[in-house]
Amino acid sequence: MEYKYELHAHTKEVSRCASLPVKEVIEEYKKAGYSGIVLTDHYSPMTFNPNEFFNKKKAIDHYLKAYREAKQYETEDFTVLLGMELRFYATVNDYIIYGITEEMLYELPFLLKTYIRRASRLLRERGCLFLQAHPFRKLITRANPDYLDGVEVFNGKASVEENESAAKWAEEINASVRTSGSDCHRHSSLGFGGIITQEPIKSNDDLIRILKNGNFKLIKEQKTS
Repeated sequence: MEYKYELHAHTKEVSRCASLPVKEVIEEYKKAGYSGIVLTDHYSPMTFNPNEFFNKKKAIDHYLKAYREAKQYETEDFTVLLGMELRFYATVNDYIIYGITEEMLYELPFLLKTYIRRASRLLRERGCLFLQAHPFRKLITRANPDYLDGVEVFNGKASVEENESAAKWAEEINASVRTSGSDCHRHSSLGFGGIITQEPIKSNDDLIRILKNGNFKLIKEQKTS
């Protein structure tokens, strides 16, 4: 039996650039035949209100709002996991984090202020995977591979050329983890990416193990317009 999982999706409640509320995101992915989703809402300067920059607990409570609601719609046949698309102050690079937990977010410093070297260390030493998202999107620069576990080699919102360049770069740096994600923000960007596995993913441990051992196929439904 095969299972489909989305690894890059956003919700209206947290990511200001997204238009789909979390309930609709989950409903639509269930309809599309997926077995689960990793919510990777933006964790960036645009995510938080000014008063949240000085109150980490309030900021994290806000960040987890969509994920906590999404867990209410989790079923035996559909898994919801917490992820993150991290962007630091004064940068345009984005990094996808897998394996993060609610407890880690409250325990860690406010990640916007840490930048890649420290953030990568803090997250990876806690068992998370740290990947660069859509590395050939306009204005983005490629990160030092020493700080990365892998690369998003297919992004549903990227062009054919950008995805081909990402896959080529992943080969050049010998990235150990190579993923695909729809980068879903609205209906038109839903269900173009993700992975197909031969076993169900029920936890972060399952996800990390499968991504590390490469026992999956990439979903790469390139948009034509």
